[in-house]
Amino acid sequence: MTFSAVAARYANALADVVTGPASTVQSQQVTNELRSFQSLLHSSVELHNALTSPAVPTVRKRAVIGRIADQLSLSRVTRNFLYVLVDRRRITHLAAAIDLFEKAIDERLGYTQAEVISAADLGEGQRVELIAELEQRFGSKLRPRFTVDKSLIGGVIARIGTTVYDGSVRGQLQVLGKRLEA
Repeated sequence: MTFSAVAARYANALADVVTGPASTVQSQQVTNELRSFQSLLHSSVELHNALTSPAVPTVRKRAVIGRIADQLSLSRVTRNFLYVLVDRRRITHLAAAIDLFEKAIDERLGYTQAEVISAADLGEGQRVELIAELEQRFGSKLRPRFTVDKSLIGGVIARIGTTVYDGSVRGQLQVLGKRLEA
């Protein structure tokens, strides 16, 4: 089984728990908690080594996660998910599982993920207007993720599923260059 297939199984299982009728947590809360734990895991080489090393007993790994969960005030669902990953030696799949969990939740709630890349940081008004326009064109509610790429010179690139809307200056210059070559 591939790395992403393994992560997808865990992500979908977590999405089932979070969206289930007996769930006591919101999906955004779980995502934020997992991202906090992931950030801590990436910031500490010792922690990463302790949780990924087969030489460290699972009981000790669970104890470490428990202490961190207490400090971060993680919900029971998030804590148990981390325990499952450690028990099954899948903690290295955490980053992929978080991304796939977000996608699974978005699909269940009727959202499509959109990556919006701009030359400069967009103001809140610009973001709202841009997303409203893209939702109208795409015909779906969007969950945007905004990033800045200074190499664009100006404008915006939006990736929604497999569709790319390129309104960047760089993209327009490339199109103009191809026209001039022809």
